[in-house]
Amino acid sequence: MKIYGVAMLAACYFTGLLIGEVLGRLLHIQGNLGGVGFAMLLLILLSDWLKKKNLLHAEFESGIGFWTSMYIPIVIAMASIQNVQSALSGGMVAVVAGAVSTSLCFFLIPLLKGLMKKNEQ
Repeated sequence: MKIYGVAMLAACYFTGLLIGEVLGRLLHIQGNLGGVGFAMLLLILLSDWLKKKNLLHAEFESGIGFWTSMYIPIVIAMASIQNVQSALSGGMVAVVAGAVSTSLCFFLIPLLKGLMKKNEQ
């Protein structure tokens, strides 16, 4: 069962990278635009959905948990190969994308907090 958790993580990772590549090409950027972020978002959403359906067993979660502990070193390694200077010199897309995503996160915090209170009741 642990292998299924790792397989789900890999599927989310490749899907996230594909989304990031497509988004980068649509915005005419030579690179992946948030692929790892999309992958982690997909993993969170899929894991939550499986938990709600009682399909996510403890052994399944241990496969995900192993790679989740590796997430920070992997992201740091991936970020070290990104050429930030090239992204910024190519236009304001990187700055605008960062500002918009950060702003959305700030606005989503109260919404998520309200949803969590609603689920607790």
